[in-house]
Amino acid sequence: MLRAPAKDAGFHKMNHPHVAIVGATGAVGVEMLLCLEQRNFPLSKLKLLASARSAGKTMTFRGEEIVVEELTHDSFGDVDIALFSAGGGISLEFGPSAAAAGAVVIDNSSAFRMDEGVPLVVPEINPEAAKNRPRGIIANPNCTTIISLMALAPLHKEFGLKSIIASTYQAVSGSGAQGIIELEEQVKAITHGEAFTPKVYPRQIAFNVIPQVDAFTDNGYTKEELKMLHEGRKIMNLPELRVSCTCVRVPVYRSHSVSITAQFERPVDPAVACAAYAGKAGVQVMDDPANKVFPVPLDTTGKDDCLVGRIRKNLVLENALDLWVVGDQVRKGAALNAVQIAEIL
Repeated sequence: MLRAPAKDAGFHKMNHPHVAIVGATGAVGVEMLLCLEQRNFPLSKLKLLASARSAGKTMTFRGEEIVVEELTHDSFGDVDIALFSAGGGISLEFGPSAAAAGAVVIDNSSAFRMDEGVPLVVPEINPEAAKNRPRGIIANPNCTTIISLMALAPLHKEFGLKSIIASTYQAVSGSGAQGIIELEEQVKAITHGEAFTPKVYPRQIAFNVIPQVDAFTDNGYTKEELKMLHEGRKIMNLPELRVSCTCVRVPVYRSHSVSITAQFERPVDPAVACAAYAGKAGVQVMDDPANKVFPVPLDTTGKDDCLVGRIRKNLVLENALDLWVVGDQVRKGAALNAVQIAEIL
């Protein structure tokens, strides 16, 4: 198949591309494989890449066994699209090699998100950004940013987004398999009256919440909390957007929840806000509190759409709405969003 160089990519619709997944055996890599299969992605060939430790394992795709290969700088010679989800260090080391070989790199780590010349894309919000990728790399945003903006983008079109105050409730699978194991082991130890020492998290996670996700910075915010500010501005093309966020780890297996107070340029109305989601891909309203209808993490786990509820006028700020959004951070927050980017190339 003839392929344009990376610098020209985006102006030629890819037909039946050769796809590689880097970090194929990790939680997000496995989900990427599942998304490609479930969405019947029209690829011609699939290459699964991972560390030397995982090389030789087999994974099933469309009923066929595929052997995982060791990732090297020479892995991308015939690859059109490389989906990266093996951590920032791997992306920084191998992403440029993949792009130089002519592949379009779609990277799930934070390595390139804020770089000039690397678009940061949520296909339902800013698909056109994917066309301008001079370095041959497209970044997948942070999971919490994606889920929050899926709820806010339709409201921005209606009222003009000005500021965000958010508190997140982030599942342990956001830390990978080790987060799930730690929660399970602590629950087991507590129910059996056994002692344990937290390893993954700074404090006990079972029957507890921890107001720290990622490392703290000099201004008292964590890196995770600042991602919503910087990434939100870039994705929404709102350089003046103001964001204050508190990220909290909760003892939930999967799906992140976010409580948001959003202030707008124009007067708001909850009924108009609900109507703004009509026909919008990837997000649904689930909002009938009188009948106990509102989204919870179990509603979105393993699902593609983000769910929004508890939409109401804020009682403190002018032109502000309070809302609650839930989404599967492994799917829409990571794997699905990356595959959707591949679909628009």
